[in-house]
Amino acid sequence: MVECAWAASHTKNTYLSSKYKTLVVRMGAKKALIAVGHKILCAVYFILKDQVEYRELGGNWQEEERKQKRIKSLKKQLMELGESV
Repeated sequence: MVECAWAASHTKNTYLSSKYKTLVVRMGAKKALIAVGHKILCAVYFILKDQVEYRELGGNWQEEERKQKRIKSLKKQLMELGESV
């Protein structure tokens, strides 16, 4: 699994490479590879269990998800302050 994670971390513009890059800053290269390997293993389990195709989220999926959560949070804060959005 670590070899698969290493290969996935060196691909371009994929979810797994993006995840590796964010994790390697916090926990180091070896632990980040283990975490990406775990992500791959979980994905394989659910793909086989649910009989669905793999869907690549893309390299910027995490950034977009964080952006949407921040927008939602800021809108909620504005509503609490009495501003209409």
